[in-house]
Amino acid sequence: MSWAQSVTQCVQSGAVLTSIEDVVESNFLIEHADLYTSKTSGFWIGIYRNVNGQLLWQDNSALDFVNWGEGQPSWDELAFCVELSAATGNWSVQPCSSQKGFICKKPKIHSFLFAFYLFIDAKKDKASGHLNMWILLTLVLIILLGMGFMVYFLFKMKTGSGTGRELRWGSRQLEYSHALTAGDNGSDTTNNKEKNEHSVV
Repeated sequence: MSWAQSVTQCVQSGAVLTSIEDVVESNFLIEHADLYTSKTSGFWIGIYRNVNGQLLWQDNSALDFVNWGEGQPSWDELAFCVELSAATGNWSVQPCSSQKGFICKKPKIHSFLFAFYLFIDAKKDKASGHLNMWILLTLVLIILLGMGFMVYFLFKMKTGSGTGRELRWGSRQLEYSHALTAGDNGSDTTNNKEKNEHSVV
């Protein structure tokens, strides 16, 4: 793929072309790139040259480590696309339309903290960092309280349903006894009518 196609592929998978921040990361990539020397001569990495001629990584990492091959970088190229050699691990400037493999790199974000990522910015000053920490702690506390209330109400509903059965059973007994009492009153009324009829005759 060309450099631009490689950038697009990485972005679609939530990543960027890789940055190489130190010799350990470089050695890791060289070791794994060596496995693919039969398929490609090199891999696109995420260095680019901005309009001011500065070299930058796509993920904004500091460009503290370099591993240029001999005579590199060549500044006469209009398009500045950098390849990691699969055979040597050295970097070299190549035409951006060249067909190479590519290495993507995803940011390191722990899954639990992903939801709170917007509230934390390590580059801010300490006062702002403390404020962000309080916001984070408040959100966690609200979530825990919400879960606690939910458990409490579920428990109350479960234990409250037994009390409801007792009330329904008690009301059935009351209705039954009331029906019996009403039946007795009805027979008393009938007896009173019969007495009144006998007295009239």
